[in-house]
Amino acid sequence: MTRAVFLDRDGVIIREPPHYIHKLSQLNFIPKSADAIRLLNENGFTVVITTNQAGIAHGYFREEDTLTFNSAMIERLAQEGARIDAIYYCPHHPEAKIEKYRIDCDSRKPKPGMLTRAEKELNVDFKRSFLIGDKRSDIEAGKRVGCKTIMVRTGHGAEELKSNRIECDYIADDLYDAVEYVISLSPQSTESN
Repeated sequence: MTRAVFLDRDGVIIREPPHYIHKLSQLNFIPKSADAIRLLNENGFTVVITTNQAGIAHGYFREEDTLTFNSAMIERLAQEGARIDAIYYCPHHPEAKIEKYRIDCDSRKPKPGMLTRAEKELNVDFKRSFLIGDKRSDIEAGKRVGCKTIMVRTGHGAEELKSNRIECDYIADDLYDAVEYVISLSPQSTESN
């Protein structure tokens, strides 16, 4: 079975602008994000992005914009030698402006639907896997499936940590710090999937 690291996208890999990320001009990586992902690749982890994209449901941008943005992000990371193995996104919200997206689905974090889908499609072993996020909803999704969870201070992380007690396995300054923690717990780091 595969060891995976699940990453939230906005605020963990990509800098969060004041409003929902969807334009290619907003594709600004948090420093050392590509290095962190490459380090996961080199240590035999499957890297999976799981991201809520409620901006689609609220009509701020189209689903096609998310697909274009994700493709550009994967390409830019690849230029840095970093590979994303899969991306799952949830375009739904229970209070969506656009009716077809007004769904309280099992994929919107904190529900674990994106993670359980990856488990089936990528043969993920949750007990040997990690989730890295910047919101309580990320951490809760990871806990629901039995992953080790890491909260980063980037994105919404610092504010979330200030206002809430977040029960997680580790609090990291950023994605690179989180990945160093993951690697430190993985003595079989040369093991292949």
